[in-house]
Amino acid sequence: MSQIIQLRKHFVLSVVGILFTTAVFSQETAKIRTFSGAITATNNGISTFPNLSLGKPAAIFDFSMGSKRWSFDPQLRFSMQGKPWTFIFWGRYKVVNDKKFKFTIGAHPAFSFKEENVLALNGDSKTVMNVYRYAAAEFVPNVILSKNFSVGLYYLYSHGVDPGTTTNSHFIKLNTAISNIKLSESSFLKWQPQAYYLKMDSREGYYASSVLTLTTKNCPFAVSSIMNKIIKSEIPGDDFVWNVSLVYNY
Repeated sequence: MSQIIQLRKHFVLSVVGILFTTAVFSQETAKIRTFSGAITATNNGISTFPNLSLGKPAAIFDFSMGSKRWSFDPQLRFSMQGKPWTFIFWGRYKVVNDKKFKFTIGAHPAFSFKEENVLALNGDSKTVMNVYRYAAAEFVPNVILSKNFSVGLYYLYSHGVDPGTTTNSHFIKLNTAISNIKLSESSFLKWQPQAYYLKMDSREGYYASSVLTLTTKNCPFAVSSIMNKIIKSEIPGDDFVWNVSLVYNY
């Protein structure tokens, strides 16, 4: 069993290294065709992995730059007090990018920050900010059934590098996206119902979630809401979590 875990660890770290080495080289030699991003303010910082959720108001900064197939997509998350929450540095490659079918692979190193009480040398306790490292790889096939409707699968494997982290996490999601639901002449809704399976070391769980996004024509702002419900789970976490976010896209 230990050999299998070591092989998984080396596989993920190798994928992360290969993708980022190639991505950096590609970005330096190929013309950057796109640059975009978003700034999000939310009342509740939610993560797919319950142990990494912030559970209080947060600000999220997304960036994306890339060429035709490669992209570098860092995401920086902070509490509203300016303290770091999670830094994720995605490198992604579009293996297939057709009109009806898309397949993307990606990898990232990530850093999760947590305030923890430790015992000082004089016997008093103090609060310190610890950082925990992760490496992950994703595989994302997606079928576009029509202009406003798509279905797909999402698989992510995450490896916790440091002691105290979850060593092996598996995340499998079935997702759909229904876009441009017309509410008025200028307002549209996007609905993304999802069901997923999560295994964190020996514990596993089944969940249902939904993402609703309200947009207005010719306006860079959007309002979004995530709702997540446990169906059956051995993983500690709230039975139902939700948030509301204001998103500025640029």
